[in-house]
Amino acid sequence: MKKRILVTGGAGFIGSHLVDTLIEEKECNVIVFDSLEEQVHGKRTKAPSYLNEKAEFILGSVSDYNKLEELIKRSDIVFHLAAKVGVGQSMYQVKDYIENNILGTANLLDILANSEHDIKKLIVASSNTVYGEGKYSCDDCGIVFPKLRTMDQLKTKEWELLCPKCGKKVEPLLSNETTPFDPSSIYAFSKQAQEQSSLLIGETYGIKTTILRFFLVYGSRQALSNPYTGVCAIFGTRLLSGKPPIIFEDGHQTRDFVNVQDVCQALILAMEKNAANGEIFNVGTGIPITIKDVAEILSEKINPDLKPIYNQQYRVGDIRHCIADISRIKVKLGFRPTIPFKEGIDEVLNWIQSSANNFQDNFTKAIDILKDKGLLK
Repeated sequence: MKKRILVTGGAGFIGSHLVDTLIEEKECNVIVFDSLEEQVHGKRTKAPSYLNEKAEFILGSVSDYNKLEELIKRSDIVFHLAAKVGVGQSMYQVKDYIENNILGTANLLDILANSEHDIKKLIVASSNTVYGEGKYSCDDCGIVFPKLRTMDQLKTKEWELLCPKCGKKVEPLLSNETTPFDPSSIYAFSKQAQEQSSLLIGETYGIKTTILRFFLVYGSRQALSNPYTGVCAIFGTRLLSGKPPIIFEDGHQTRDFVNVQDVCQALILAMEKNAANGEIFNVGTGIPITIKDVAEILSEKINPDLKPIYNQQYRVGDIRHCIADISRIKVKLGFRPTIPFKEGIDEVLNWIQSSANNFQDNFTKAIDILKDKGLLK
């Protein structure tokens, strides 16, 4: 008998790739429940053309309790990917992020606790942002977990992290799943709340629950008009619009870029492996890449004459480094990243170029909003 799977947020970037895998490779029956957020999808009421035609698409939000309950009753497994995404934006759209991410998840969990259903497995998408700055090493003090850089430090353009004990510069380490929570935005806080509440309800009611903390996911179908998330898409759309990438700080901040196909690998493993039950896993590559390198790679591929601009500005709440330790997911689930960044970035470029008539470069508008809110200095 085919698995009956509900994917909230299944028409989005990651969700639509997961739906393809579930249908084409795993032969599942899939229901996609998605609100088609305008910032991501533009003004539309029908599923995007890339969504697998074998999926059943239902337009709606996880804030709609009755509709969500109806779909849960028709499913065996839930992938909960629906969320508003954007670190900077979450700091001034507080109510929207809380309602969508925390209260939407609360609806899902309330239904699992109080309704008759056949849900055996719940997989929840979380984020590396729950770590804040993550894990560092100090020559004198050993392993430390620094807080965000202070405003006084950022004003002097002292970009690197300092030891919270002795004040010396520290070196970033790979952050594992035992790294303490230290969310630095409402978005990150909402992900922490999703994680903890989902694991609690899962354990209480015997629903096998897995949390996957995604690092920076990139690939085709990434939203091209959302200026708050997806640095590859943001830089690429600017370059194709004849504008250079704008880089905050000095460009040497690092991120862990993981291809959407590898993220789908992790999602499927979380569904199929008993070792995933009740666990939290990082999903990344363990390889740091500087924002400077990303901008220069994209500039060279799209328009070598448009050199990145290093404006030495900083966004309040930005982290400096955070790279995944993926030892746990490798050992327990057999996860192996397969797509190197320099290979995967071509997929992003093809996607942007094929969508050239369907996106707007909203980066400048977003920057103006952040400045107005005092979140960009």
